[in-house]
Amino acid sequence: MKDILKINSIHEIHEFLGFEKPKHPLVSVLRLGDKLQKLEVDNIKYAIDLFQISLKDNCVFTIQNYGRNSYDYQEGTMIFTAPNQILEFKKNQKVKEDKGWTLCFHPDLIRKSELGKRIEDFSFFSYAINEALHLSDDERETVTDIIHKIENELRNNIDAHSQTLIISNIELLLNYCVRFYDRQFYTRSNLNQDTVADFQTFLKQYYKDEKQLELGIPSVQYCGEQMNLSPKYLSDLLKKETGQSTQDHIHHFIIEKAKNRLLNSKNSASEIAYSLGFEYPQYFSKIFKKKTSMSPNEYRQMVN
Repeated sequence: MKDILKINSIHEIHEFLGFEKPKHPLVSVLRLGDKLQKLEVDNIKYAIDLFQISLKDNCVFTIQNYGRNSYDYQEGTMIFTAPNQILEFKKNQKVKEDKGWTLCFHPDLIRKSELGKRIEDFSFFSYAINEALHLSDDERETVTDIIHKIENELRNNIDAHSQTLIISNIELLLNYCVRFYDRQFYTRSNLNQDTVADFQTFLKQYYKDEKQLELGIPSVQYCGEQMNLSPKYLSDLLKKETGQSTQDHIHHFIIEKAKNRLLNSKNSASEIAYSLGFEYPQYFSKIFKKKTSMSPNEYRQMVN
């Protein structure tokens, strides 16, 4: 197994790339140019203890989430990676210069800020590489203007206002990216509808094959893997198209099957719970009541 390159700070990534000392210890905007092409590295795995937001107008490397298919960037695509995700890249010999930028910031930069409290709300940090954000020209100009503001702050002498303004601009950038991802979900609605249908087919086949008896209720993580999508991306896609998350869809599917079994068999609620993949009947009863406002037995008695 290849060693994983570990980079834990802004200083270390500057040193690795051969950049001068960073202006700020917790945040930097990297314009790589031909830096990566000149490095004597190829086909390496790396994990960086930083948030990274990258716009690729030309990609010197083919990048992939470790263990997944690789992804070649198109012009004007953005990716977002959270700290310590393992990525792998291979040098693209056809491309000599990366014309984009990468914003890196350490979790400590935002830890005490409002952004730090809501950073997990930006679910695209957990998307797979092939679920990148594809920007229009206007959108690319918008995000790049924000990056210019951050760069200007870093060029100036750091003062008592610098960190607040940098964090505010990072949050503004992320909020715009939420809007642009919503646009991307909307413009790909036909394709997304196919994914919704495929997901329903997946759930039906899972129970038809009685996998729940061995594996239990399908988890959100498992569903994403089987659909070749990151769990966060699948859930966000379903939410945009149907108003329900992956977990909501799983529970709705199971409750509908439970209703049929309650009305068409003499099995106890506990037996039905086990047959649906629940490890604990109490959990089945809790979900059933949450979805129907009745316990399984109350439902059976009311309908009968």
